[in-house]
Amino acid sequence: MPKPKVERLMNLVICLLSTRQFLTAEKIRKSVDGYDDSASHEAFSRMFERDKNELRDLGIPLETGPAPGYAGTEGYRINRTAYELPDVDLDTAEAAAVAVAVRLWGSPEMMSASQSALLKLRAAGAQVDSDVDAVPVSALPARTRGSETSMRKLLEAIDAGRAVTFLHRTVPTAEFVTRTVQPWGVVTLRGRWYLVGHDVDRDATRTFRLSRIAEPVEAIGPENVVRKPPGIDLRAIVDEVTAGGSVTGTAVVWVAEGRALELRRLGSEGEVRTLGDRPGAILEIPVRSWEWTARLIAGHGGDAVVLEPESLRARVQDKLRFAAGISGDLAEVAP
Repeated sequence: MPKPKVERLMNLVICLLSTRQFLTAEKIRKSVDGYDDSASHEAFSRMFERDKNELRDLGIPLETGPAPGYAGTEGYRINRTAYELPDVDLDTAEAAAVAVAVRLWGSPEMMSASQSALLKLRAAGAQVDSDVDAVPVSALPARTRGSETSMRKLLEAIDAGRAVTFLHRTVPTAEFVTRTVQPWGVVTLRGRWYLVGHDVDRDATRTFRLSRIAEPVEAIGPENVVRKPPGIDLRAIVDEVTAGGSVTGTAVVWVAEGRALELRRLGSEGEVRTLGDRPGAILEIPVRSWEWTARLIAGHGGDAVVLEPESLRARVQDKLRFAAGISGDLAEVAP
């Protein structure tokens, strides 16, 4: 019986996270549980191409590069530095972005599949990180489970081409309303997960934040009826909707060299500057939400320091104090 798409994608993520080498498509086919169901090389190529696009739509940093030992052959891996997030206090949607692959890694359902994939990689001569088996799987708060379960149900419905129905509220204080949606895809943007699709009741394209969808999500109608229209850019739709708030100011932030990649994507890089004994650069970041920006910067710990404005600097210090369980002023780091 063919593997469900969600399980195959999780297997692929685990495989590409477990090595720093670029793996060829053929090695991935032999190592990842779910691809061995392919009837031919052409069928595998089509499936793998769709899966790569799915991972990129989900915001997973899939990289391509030369595969070692295979001259002129393209390989694939996930940039772990860009993929992994620091240990910070996350809200429901932000935690879901970290939780999806990490929690399944240690679950009974996935343990045998992940270990099998690692053994296959080692047998094929791929260099697997020595500490990959010891990666800690943090217990996530119960409030994150709803979004994780909802995303799994939504991806299954998208893969089957079925419509879904669920309860949704536009803001945390609003009443839940039943929505019937033809789902096109799920994307993540700035740490939050969004469903994009055609709202049947409103006859319009709509986005829904997963943290505001109540369980259960139910698939309805026949299979292979719902498909994303050609030429639709899901990420652009979410970006347009979430950018509705106007820019209220600019944050000037120092970031360490080679670190804080999420902040670098949001801002424009200016002068190179050494802070203490660490080289880095100055970023100017447009701000729509000061609270969200403070949480994002605090999540990078000592790799990001707010220079201006002072009010944002104070917010970040408060969050770092809370995370560290201390009171009083943090030691100031002079720019």
